Amino acid sequence: MSARRARAFAVVLLAALLGALLPAAAARAENRTVQGGRLDWGVKSSFQSYVTGPVAKGAFQLKSGAATVGGSLFRFHSATGSYDPASGEFAAAFSGGVTFQGHQKPDGAYDLDMTVSRPTVRISGGSGTLYLDVSSKAKDTGAVSSQSQVPFATLGLGGIDMRGGGSPIALTSLPATLTEEGAKAFAGYYQAGAQLDPVSLSADVKAAPAAGQSSPPAQPTAAPAGSPQAEGAFADAAVDWGVRRTFREYVTGSVGQGKWTLDEGAQDGGALFRFPRGKGTYDGQKGTLAAEFAGTVRFTGAHLDLKLARVGVTVENGKGVLSADVTTGGETKTAVALVAFDAKGLKTEGKLATLTEAPATLTEGGAQAFNSMYKAGTEMDPVSLAIALDGSAPLPALPDLGSTAAPAAPAPPSGSPSAAPAPATAARAGQSPDTGLYVAVGVAVLVLAGGAALLVARRRRAAASDTAP
Repeated sequence: MSARRARAFAVVLLAALLGALLPAAAARAENRTVQGGRLDWGVKSSFQSYVTGPVAKGAFQLKSGAATVGGSLFRFHSATGSYDPASGEFAAAFSGGVTFQGHQKPDGAYDLDMTVSRPTVRISGGSGTLYLDVSSKAKDTGAVSSQSQVPFATLGLGGIDMRGGGSPIALTSLPATLTEEGAKAFAGYYQAGAQLDPVSLSADVKAAPAAGQSSPPAQPTAAPAGSPQAEGAFADAAVDWGVRRTFREYVTGSVGQGKWTLDEGAQDGGALFRFPRGKGTYDGQKGTLAAEFAGTVRFTGAHLDLKLARVGVTVENGKGVLSADVTTGGETKTAVALVAFDAKGLKTEGKLATLTEAPATLTEGGAQAFNSMYKAGTEMDPVSLAIALDGSAPLPALPDLGSTAAPAAPAPPSGSPSAAPAPATAARAGQSPDTGLYVAVGVAVLVLAGGAALLVARRRRAAASDTAP
């Protein structure tokens, strides 16, 4: 074989190898979709303490499925966005919000009134920013402002290389520093540069659909088309209720030392429980509903064993009642009216009737069910309803906490290293996700070049042998 033919042979083999390997690299370099996950953040713990303390005498309220986690963290849910494993660029928006209110005036309004919602984290070029929707009342003037996606805080990445991450992408205790824009949106309570609570998040990433393909449509949770549709009946329904945030925290805290368990189809949405497969009747013209739902939730702990089953809801004249079979101390009471709620917001749009986060208060029967832990009239978690009038109408999705829903790690001591990716979710500093591919190609080039050189050398030795004396 001549040197020219050997080189040609090497080039052909190398081209074949690259043709097999490089498409895989290109596929890995494509942007991926962020779908599902949670962000845990306390905003600023000292601000929480001030709001709920003896000076402001206020409280916070959770919005749109936000939950609490641990002693001072708020959990936002249902991440959506994008991730580029080649560049490390990451964007994820989360659902949910928190309203802080304090310094109540005689007319019932609050001097301190601020809502933060829809946190979004963007990471690019080694820097990160937390954006928020903020509605606030200025500390000094009382002027109310609402802003969308304010660059609220810068995030310290601590040398994290976001390239080459798998799924889920997990970042823990990222230091957060208030920006100039964030300080203005914070109604003047803190100056730019103030340290906020660290941010932790976990987000699931999925490969983008191939060219010409679209993502599969979400599967409806309603009953299949063709279900019996007797007059006044509906195809499917669900009621969402978290009982009471402080009760859940008590159950799982250091005093209750307990937990809750779900059965018979009940689902945990983080800040609420969903009781599905509703059956009954609904009259949209009169605004009346009588429905019974599947699912049970049982709270157990120190000196506590409370089970709620066969949840029912009735609505009439703009007023609603949520009831359940209550088992405690080995005794079951049926159809106990637990909370009354405002149902004037129940509305029908197309094939779906909904009521979203209706304020609810404890009844006398509810107070007895909770062993007088709370008095009748106590504010409980809001009630949400969804009623599919047709089998093709999907019910609203539950909050999506992603594949990693464990409580976030506690914030580290001040001044200590605090930002670290979860194992195997981000590449080591300076390492590309295609490092292995490049090494393989390099080895192939050396092998092929060496093989060609060996063939040429053998040919020359053979020729020299033929002409030797």
